[in-house]
Amino acid sequence: MTVGLLGRKIGMTQIFDAAGKVIPVTLIEAGPCQVVQRKTKEKEGYQAIQLGFMEKKEKRTTKPLQGHFKKAGVKPQKVLKEFHYIGDDYQVGQVINLDIFEGIDFVDITGISKGKGFAGAMKRWKFHGGPATHGSMTHRILGSIGSTDAARVFKGRRMPGRMGGVKETLQNSKIVKRDLANNLLIIKGAVPGAKGTLLIIKKAIKKKHKSIEKKAEEKKAEQKAEEKKLDKKKPEKKG
Repeated sequence: MTVGLLGRKIGMTQIFDAAGKVIPVTLIEAGPCQVVQRKTKEKEGYQAIQLGFMEKKEKRTTKPLQGHFKKAGVKPQKVLKEFHYIGDDYQVGQVINLDIFEGIDFVDITGISKGKGFAGAMKRWKFHGGPATHGSMTHRILGSIGSTDAARVFKGRRMPGRMGGVKETLQNSKIVKRDLANNLLIIKGAVPGAKGTLLIIKKAIKKKHKSIEKKAEEKKAEQKAEEKKLDKKKPEKKG
């Protein structure tokens, strides 16, 4: 089971592939993160690890959190997030880098989308709109919202309101490149949020990872080759 990483959106740019095609990409500063606490079933009732991201000054940290970080033996962190994790692979104080995504082709990225303020129904819900010609006066109007028999507006009706500024998860985002030296993760396309937005990056749960499958196939091939060698070495039984 792969634990996730905390990151920060740097911005968007474009790169060119081997064929010369333009690929729009998002640059993410992913980690390094430190394990600040381990939650156990005996003490907290569930298993998880708490990761810290981005160091900050001790004087800008509250006294309770100062004690929390000192107990773990790590410097104060700006962001603390829990990741559900079963196992003993990660210990308190351990640094987690981009190398945890080695062999993983796709990730799920969670962030807070850009806030758009109050928006009309067409912008907020992508409605088609009314007639645009012949004297129509309902170009961008929502239209009827009630019901004749019920004489009320049903819950869940898509209407104008606050748009954006919500938690969103973009699934199956393709990893184009990893820069381990600079803790940079290059993702194909856009991800939720504005520049500087905090992101949670996890292994994609709905996608098959070819790199992992290839490694498994290579291991199987190696095992078969070794078995064949052993069979050849075995002395033949004389009848």
